Amino acid sequence: MGEIIVGTASWTDRTLLDSGWYPPTADTPEKRLAYYARQFPLVEVDATYYSPPAERTARLWVQRTPQDFTFNVKAFSMLTGHPTRVSALYKDLRPVTDKRTVYPGDLTAQAYEEVWSRFLGALDPLVEAGKLGALLFQFPPWFTIRRSNKDYLLEVQRRCDPARPVFEFRHSSWFDGDNAEETLTFLRQHRLAYVCVDMPQGYRNSVPPVLAATADLAVVRFHGHSDKWTSTDIHEKFGYRYSERELRDWAPRLCELARDAEQTHVLLNNCYRDYAQTNARQLQDLLAA
Repeated sequence: MGEIIVGTASWTDRTLLDSGWYPPTADTPEKRLAYYARQFPLVEVDATYYSPPAERTARLWVQRTPQDFTFNVKAFSMLTGHPTRVSALYKDLRPVTDKRTVYPGDLTAQAYEEVWSRFLGALDPLVEAGKLGALLFQFPPWFTIRRSNKDYLLEVQRRCDPARPVFEFRHSSWFDGDNAEETLTFLRQHRLAYVCVDMPQGYRNSVPPVLAATADLAVVRFHGHSDKWTSTDIHEKFGYRYSERELRDWAPRLCELARDAEQTHVLLNNCYRDYAQTNARQLQDLLAA
C-alpha cells in the first residue's frame, strides 16, 4: 500500500484562529504555520484561487516548514475558467473594462500567457525545495465532459510540467452512466491524477464519491455534507463536522485506494472553526490503527 498523508485545506481561516485550536504562543503567521506543520505533513493552499501567489510568500512557506512538508496549491481562478475579479489580476495585465469579473477570453492572448507564467513562476521556491505536492485544478460546474475540455486537461498537464496538476470536476456528466469509465480510462491513459470528492449530493455541481487512482498520486477532498451547500456564506457551505463513525467508514476505503497509488493525499475541506483539523486528526489516528 502506498503512503497516505492527511492535512486540511486551510491553516489561516479566521474562524479557525477564533476556535482556540492554536495555542496562545502561536501568535504570528510564522508560528501558526510552524505549529500546523508539527501536527500534519500536508496542507492545501486555497487563497491562491482568489489571488495569485507572490514568490516571496512561497519562499517564506518553505522556510517555515520541515523539510518533508508538502503544500498542495489551488490554481488561480483564471486558469480554471472561473470568473476572476479584475482587482485580483496583476495590475499590468488588467483589461480596460467596467466589469468586476472577467474570464480568460476577456484577456489578450499575451496577457493570458503571462498569467500562467507568473502563477507557476511564483511557486518555484516550493518546487526547488521539493515541497510542492500538487496543483489543484477545480473546474466550474459548466466544465462538462467533452473533447475540448479533455484537451484542456492535457494542455494543463503540459503547461505545469514538471509540477503535478490534479483535477477535480464539478459536473456530474463526467460520471453519468458509461461516462464514468470513459473519464477514468482517459485519465489513466494520460496519467492525469483524479481528485475524488466527498460532498453533498443532489445539486447542480454534485459529483459522486467515486474512489479511483488514475496516476501514481491519488487525492481525496472532503467537503462535508452541509445542508446549506448553496449558501454564499463559505462557512455555512463548509461548516460540517464529520462524525467518528463517518470517518471510520472512510478509513478502509482510503486504504484500498492507496493500494493503487504511490501516495494518497487526503484533505479535509470542511473549514469552519477547528472542524477540519479535528477531523483530520481523527482520520490520521484511524488510518494509523
